[in-house]
Amino acid sequence: MSASTLASACLPVLGREVRAPLVTGGDAEYAALDYAASAPALQRVWDDVAAYAPYYGSVHRGAGYLSQLSTELFESSRATVAGFLGCRPDDQVVFTRSTTDSLNLLATALPPGTEVYVFETEHHAALLPWQHTGSAAGRVTVLAAPSSPGQAVAALDSALAARVGDGPALVCVTGASNVTGELWPVRELTAAAHRHGARLVLDAAQLAPHHPVDVAELGVDWVAFSGHKLYAPFGAGVLAGRADWLRAAPPYLAGGGASRRVLRAEGGGVDVEWQTTAARHEAGSPNVIGAYAIASACKALAEAGFDALVARERALVARVLDGLAALPGVRVLSLFGADAARVGVISFVVDGWSSSHLAAALSAEHGIGVRDGLFCAHPLVRALLGEAGESAECGGGAGDAERPLNAVRVSFGAGTPDEHVDRFLAALGSLVRDGARWSYRTVDGRCVPASGEDRTATAA
Repeated sequence: MSASTLASACLPVLGREVRAPLVTGGDAEYAALDYAASAPALQRVWDDVAAYAPYYGSVHRGAGYLSQLSTELFESSRATVAGFLGCRPDDQVVFTRSTTDSLNLLATALPPGTEVYVFETEHHAALLPWQHTGSAAGRVTVLAAPSSPGQAVAALDSALAARVGDGPALVCVTGASNVTGELWPVRELTAAAHRHGARLVLDAAQLAPHHPVDVAELGVDWVAFSGHKLYAPFGAGVLAGRADWLRAAPPYLAGGGASRRVLRAEGGGVDVEWQTTAARHEAGSPNVIGAYAIASACKALAEAGFDALVARERALVARVLDGLAALPGVRVLSLFGADAARVGVISFVVDGWSSSHLAAALSAEHGIGVRDGLFCAHPLVRALLGEAGESAECGGGAGDAERPLNAVRVSFGAGTPDEHVDRFLAALGSLVRDGARWSYRTVDGRCVPASGEDRTATAA
């Protein structure tokens, strides 16, 4: 099957054969519609990792065959990721544990006193590292949620124009919202940052799995993303971009691999000469399999062709939005309006339903996995809902007047079959119109199906 034909359907992923038990009896093929949290691993990635596993060995410091092979694989994975991201010749690709880890690394590498600008709409991974212990950042300016891409650019431009002094500054912005899926004007925000002498780091955790990311073309200074959202297994991430601040900063972790030479110092202690390459921030034995898995996913997406993947996903987004619009009491969350371009991430609320109850019913009665809550973007979701609190109580269903204090998120991508989207819309329609077929209770803040002993109603 050609790459274009494969992309027009969906890419093979692990878990497609999994069946989920239903509280109403029987089971159903599990519909994984929580890609924004973790996308299923591509079958291609899993096969590549399995083929490498017998050849696993230590890297960088071993003379043996397996060590040499693993070292070559690790460094070639770095080159593959650099190509996938369109990195500039002098950029560095640092392997980390996740997007969160990447941005925390960059926070420690900032020149002391760097002013940081971030929108309140960011995921906590991009919102919090600059104020965390170990960050070298100075003042952190949190900008209010914009109502349009143009307003986002204007707000950043105005904030940077008001800077006092010409010290270092950094802007951190998402490429696609993990709540609304809306695409942000990365190129324009980067141009605004550079006009005022600031640098920009792109949180591409939600963008890279859905759209091509070209560091040189966008002009961003760094990009961060996670393997587990890019169809690779957990445990690896990437920070790629300009080398100067990374070379000048103390190592993120001190230890073997980050050090080039260690000598005893006169009077006790040691003198250390640290690496100046990406290894400076990769102390310890690296996650070779994680890095290789990311590289394999990069190759698979590039070979499938992003044009075809993007076109198919746009069709799925339109199908979901049309289906949600046809249901009474459903409100889709959006910053930029109904016509905004977005990836396959859509959050919504339903009149009369707690989001926890709705997500639990979709799972227990229909075998469909979605996410509910505030999605590690509390300020954004609360701003969109106009609420200050949160609740996971199991109230809800037809006629319940409870106002939603969190949301439901459905997300999908290159591995999502069309029928899973159709099943979701049919199941949601049934719940909205007819209510749940089972009863639910709250346990440890989560809505769960009631057992046979404590049910208050019988299944239909």
